Amino acid sequence: MSDLHHADYRKRLEARREELKSLSSGASDSRKPVELDQQSVGRLSRQDALQQQAMAKAQEARRAGELRKIAAALHRLETGEYGWCAECGEAIASKRLDIDLTAALCAPCAGTAKR
Repeated sequence: MSDLHHADYRKRLEARREELKSLSSGASDSRKPVELDQQSVGRLSRQDALQQQAMAKAQEARRAGELRKIAAALHRLETGEYGWCAECGEAIASKRLDIDLTAALCAPCAGTAKR
């Protein structure tokens, strides 16, 4: 894989990382504990708030997972391992990397890993 491709992938990975960090900091209010004051919030409203809080926490966990994958991909870029399958050592198709910038496995190895 050429240095030009690596520079493009690095730029895209860093942009996605910043986007995720921005989303995470902007959503911090949704993960705060739900108030127990029944005077200001009815039971159904409170249940809705709890459900929204749970969804916000799940979304934050997904963002954290993606941030870990991005960090690992950036590390592979630094060490010259980006674009090479961590399982078999073969090149990962650029089409696969275009779809998933954090892919560490080629399509055949990824298919085997899911079974």
